[in-house]
Amino acid sequence: MEILSPAGTPEGLAAAIKGGCDAVYLAGKSFGARAYAGNFSDKELEGAVGYAHDHGVRVHVTVNTSILNKELDEAVAFVRYLKDIDADAVLIQDLGLLRSVSGIDIPKHASTQMQIHSPKGLKWCAENGLDRAVLARELTLEELSSIVPDSPIETEVFIQGALCYCMSGGCLMSSFMGGRSGNRGSCAQPCRKKYARGDSEGYFLSCADLFGADYIEKLRDLGVTSLKIEGRMRSPAYAYLSTKVYSLAEAGDRGEEYQENLALLRTVFNRGTSEGYLGGVVSPVQPLYPDNRGFHLGRARISNQRFMETDFCDPVGRKDGLSIFTGDQKVGGFKVVDLDPILVPFKIPDGTYDIYRTYDPRIDEIKNLIGKAPKLNGQPRKAVPVDALPKRLPHKDMRPDRSFYVSGMKVLDAVLPYADRIYFEYGDHLDEAKEVCAARKVECVALLPRFDCRDECIASGPIMASNPSQIGMSDGSRVYLSSVFNAFNSAFPNVAYQTTLSVELSRNEVSDLVARFPCRTEVMGFGRTELMYTRDPGLGKGSITDEKGAVFPVYTDPRGFGHVLNSVDLFLLDSIEELGRSGVASIGIDVRKRPASLAKAVAMYSKKPDATLRGKIQEMCGGEFTQGLYKRGLRKD
Repeated sequence: MEILSPAGTPEGLAAAIKGGCDAVYLAGKSFGARAYAGNFSDKELEGAVGYAHDHGVRVHVTVNTSILNKELDEAVAFVRYLKDIDADAVLIQDLGLLRSVSGIDIPKHASTQMQIHSPKGLKWCAENGLDRAVLARELTLEELSSIVPDSPIETEVFIQGALCYCMSGGCLMSSFMGGRSGNRGSCAQPCRKKYARGDSEGYFLSCADLFGADYIEKLRDLGVTSLKIEGRMRSPAYAYLSTKVYSLAEAGDRGEEYQENLALLRTVFNRGTSEGYLGGVVSPVQPLYPDNRGFHLGRARISNQRFMETDFCDPVGRKDGLSIFTGDQKVGGFKVVDLDPILVPFKIPDGTYDIYRTYDPRIDEIKNLIGKAPKLNGQPRKAVPVDALPKRLPHKDMRPDRSFYVSGMKVLDAVLPYADRIYFEYGDHLDEAKEVCAARKVECVALLPRFDCRDECIASGPIMASNPSQIGMSDGSRVYLSSVFNAFNSAFPNVAYQTTLSVELSRNEVSDLVARFPCRTEVMGFGRTELMYTRDPGLGKGSITDEKGAVFPVYTDPRGFGHVLNSVDLFLLDSIEELGRSGVASIGIDVRKRPASLAKAVAMYSKKPDATLRGKIQEMCGGEFTQGLYKRGLRKD
């Protein structure tokens, strides 16, 4: 199997190659999902490809952010440039970009954010020009065994590194809380922050790092093509050590060299490890300190600032860097000077503490082995005109439909008199809802779940697809696409009757997209925006509260998947006419998991705005609304 390693900088590239990787993935200065990594200029990219090829290593370049209309020409030109410099593959998440580069002869890989996790998803990839899919990190080994062997394309599986709490990395929490979009490469990592839940506090959304070395043989037997190591924002030492560990493991060598490099890897960066979901559906959360702790040596009793009794798995050496923890609180750190006894150079209450090694002098040897960054000089990139952005179409004013997202029969009864369309959540009451809607001559659309690894969730009649595998599931009826597809530009494929636009778009971006898009569009106008969708079985229900006092409702659905909702309701119902003038055909009104009284009030207001009724709705929603990113847009940094 291919060992695919991260290269966030030229130093990281050299480190991964010296560690024994078969391929690296890296990014240019734009369009990469790790915008805060060092990344590579165009000239460095050409040099990096040449340097890697000279060492027998393939180069995959990430162009895996959501692409705005104004960026589309440049993104397509960049992919053409990657072909010209002989990059081995390009990694894509944006379906509009995928469509726009279909004629460029370079292998294309589906990013994990495309949500490929089923046989039909892989079939869709093959039919749409993709050569490989990075499979969802939420798949278990058992589920992979029913997907990978018969795949029509290559498959790539994450094996090491940071895990996103949200399904397939499609998180909206960072963008809605601070305007920094994870889908645009600028995630602020709100999952690593502390939250309160009832009387307790902890890092309830913070996953331990994936460590999947024990699954290598089983993944090879399934026919997995590539094992991916996450970590473009980590150090060159991490790139070397993680690559070395997995290269040795893939070769079947778990001896002394493997163990030594594994210990150093966990010293360089370690926030705790888990098997992710490979071993089954168990919580990947590590609710303690979410940043690097180093290698856990064990516990020590400290008295009068001296280590008196220790229970360590590895001896402490002189010049080791040690950190002292109690629970998730770091007490402090120091460098060992004298081994007999070890003295803590600051005051600390007597007691028993967890001790971690955060520095090992042997890491200096690794740094010396990696050496200086290679000089990666290529030729200046030639400007080649590209005209990928669709032309503006004849303008059309619309009277937007009111389309309601509903999960229960009581709410359905409350909104039906005001609805042009119902999206009813897939489940036990779907057939009943269809009958009720049919009697009122209102279209009822089956809202399919985001994750369905066996392609079992099939409904007759119109459907709303939530991942690529579902696009072709229709029985000939209308297909709608949910906002989960993150439609960001006008090149998005017109494969459905109606496409819901990304909730991360601003007013001007919505207007420009719709003006160039030939099919019906929907904009979300009301509801608690779903910030995270997770497979974590430990989320439960209730709410979590951040350090600023914002309260985020959470619940677990009947299929066992968790949902984290925004702390305030999106309210764009006062902009319905404006959206109609832009050409938007439908307003999405999400009243799932809400009281029937609130749902009815919202439905009435959407048809006939009234200041008194608006105030009542605001009070029922907790006194606060947000216009999301529609008015303020995403941050530019």
